[in-house]
Amino acid sequence: MSAPTFLKPHSKDLGGGFVVNRLLPSAQQQAVGPFIFFDHFGPVTVEPGANHDVRPHPHIGLATLTYLFEGVILHRDNLGYVQRIEPGAINWMTAGSGIVHSERKPPEQAQQRYVNHGLQLWLALPEAHEEDAASFVHTPANAIPELTVDGATVRVLVGAAFGAHSPVATLSPTLYLDVQLPAGARWTLPMLADEQAIYPVQGNVALAGAPLEPHTMVVVSEATELVATDGPARFAVVGGQPLGHRFIWWNFVSSSKERIEQAKVAWTYGDANAGMGQVPGETERIELLVR
Repeated sequence: MSAPTFLKPHSKDLGGGFVVNRLLPSAQQQAVGPFIFFDHFGPVTVEPGANHDVRPHPHIGLATLTYLFEGVILHRDNLGYVQRIEPGAINWMTAGSGIVHSERKPPEQAQQRYVNHGLQLWLALPEAHEEDAASFVHTPANAIPELTVDGATVRVLVGAAFGAHSPVATLSPTLYLDVQLPAGARWTLPMLADEQAIYPVQGNVALAGAPLEPHTMVVVSEATELVATDGPARFAVVGGQPLGHRFIWWNFVSSSKERIEQAKVAWTYGDANAGMGQVPGETERIELLVR
């Protein structure tokens, strides 16, 4: 078995002062299984009147997966979906041939102080599904299986683990777990996917006896012993079947460079026939990055 690979984050402003710690893609590794972007945001206190909104922007060739620990986000897209995203639910948006969406503070929260904290992940799509029709599926928190495994609380967000199966449909073998350990707990995570990584969300975790630095992802290739030190700990587990190299430019992911060039033109002209039309209820958009 190969030694674990440790991935450090870099900060990325998604617009409106909405800053994330980005773990994937990294210089060492583009993806873990199908997961090609891994963004951790918060915990951040959103003050009354503060604008952390992400204006309408496009995607192709991927799926986005939003999961909150605290807070609320309002999703809107050009398919007409409007969804209040709250903690514990899974929100899966397939961009496929093209979609446009925004992520904003709900109007009723405009003058309230609250904390936003969550993960937003992008998954590459299998080549045969890169041009699938766009879609959005919300799975409520109470539909996600939760179980106790050797003292750990495990939510099976996507995929199957420990005899539980998530209702979230995927296009390739995918694993996503939310695991909580009580203080001092010692727990062994088996290999549950072809590729697998661990990311500490809250608290301090020791990996095989060595402290894991905060905001550091570790890619593993064998069963791993984890210990919650200095209090309770929470971490995400992601993985699945690798899908091969992808080209990434801004919000576009594809196995084809030419397809990304087509998407640039479509967004520049707001081509609704290419999935780049206006989001109902929105008047703004993030213009194409020039680089």
